[in-house]
Amino acid sequence: MRRGYGYTRAMSKLPADLLIESAWLITGNGAETIERGAVVIADGRILDTGNIAAMTERYQPADSHCLPNHLLAPGLINSHGHLAMNLLRGTAEDLPLQVWLADHIWPLEARHVDADFVRDGVQLAMLEMLRAGITCFSDMYFHPEVVAAEVASVGLRAQLAFPVLDMANIWSRNAEDAIHKGLALADRYRHDEKLQVAFGPHSVGTVNTEALTKILMFSEELDLKIQIHLHENAAEVAENRRQLGVSGIEHLNRLGLLGPNLQAVHVTEITAEEMELLRAANVHVVHCPTSNAKLASGTCPVSQMLASGINVALGTDSAASNNRLSIIAEAHLATLMAKLDRQDAAALTASTALNMATINGARALGLETELGSLESGKWADLIAVDTRAPELQPLYDPIATLIHTAADSHVSHVWVAGECLLDAGTATRVDEAAILANVDRWHGQIRTA
Repeated sequence: MRRGYGYTRAMSKLPADLLIESAWLITGNGAETIERGAVVIADGRILDTGNIAAMTERYQPADSHCLPNHLLAPGLINSHGHLAMNLLRGTAEDLPLQVWLADHIWPLEARHVDADFVRDGVQLAMLEMLRAGITCFSDMYFHPEVVAAEVASVGLRAQLAFPVLDMANIWSRNAEDAIHKGLALADRYRHDEKLQVAFGPHSVGTVNTEALTKILMFSEELDLKIQIHLHENAAEVAENRRQLGVSGIEHLNRLGLLGPNLQAVHVTEITAEEMELLRAANVHVVHCPTSNAKLASGTCPVSQMLASGINVALGTDSAASNNRLSIIAEAHLATLMAKLDRQDAAALTASTALNMATINGARALGLETELGSLESGKWADLIAVDTRAPELQPLYDPIATLIHTAADSHVSHVWVAGECLLDAGTATRVDEAAILANVDRWHGQIRTA
């Protein structure tokens, strides 16, 4: 009788593809952290979350993964970067933004960047991000068609903000040419579940009014996002006022570009009136604290923005201005800068910083119903962190441990749509040795030049 009763109970369990159990489960989006938690996955999406006992009682998975010393969390989202610039990491140090960009980075790019450079740089960047628990990213760089192919091969998610500039560059002749090429790319990937294409006008000062107006028209017609560097530092704001008579934010407002499709990157110099314009238009802000600090660009008033109702996400910017791609590091620094800026230790909590690194990033990309937290129905994009490392012990507060320790160096597993892309620290879809060999070749070439 017992055998029959047990057999009946087993048969009554709901089927699933995978059950992952861990010491701690951070579901995100303000939900309670679960000790001894589990995530149940089916068809690439999250079926359920809860404590291990309840999940094993309810589901019969085809496979299971036990991580008794680990912390499970939503996949991290890098909402702004220039991935291929990983090959320029450390080439121009201790310089202010305008000098760094005009006298060093642009000449290096003009000399070295081509499709091969982009391919090899993006491969390096995606490997780095994967190992740091980043499952989704936004990239703004040349040859986005090359990046798209590499994203597909690795299995991560991405928004590709194709670059739009007035001046001729290595990808387009002018802004008109860039828009034409970018729209073709958007059409090619319009049904892709892991990749979306967006407009990437570089800045107010490098894209003419006619092109910005055309970008707005196509953005509204095709529902494409727009990502732009905005109010990056005081010098940029002053130059915009000199050329246009108004600030960059005011200029975009006059053109009608402020809206929920706009992702404004940096925003270090802003008045109360300009902040209200962003809030009223539901503009998303992408905070890049390390890059802002390293280039002495200024400080984004994150806590004030969040308090006003502005959605603020996190980005690494490029490895040439950072010099690493870690959203956990950005979240950690964001909290410290906000606390100092406001002279308030509670100005930006670890929990809020985690939201900026996950659900806020998803919201900025228009993907909050699909990503950013571990909830039933969302894609199974999650990470596991091995908490037994000495620098992560003892563990009293899982979220504080994730944000304020070296957790990014102890990401052991990464799943995207339920597929394991990092297994016990080893990337499953890429050849790490081949990537590093290509990096060595570029290093020799750039260093010699």
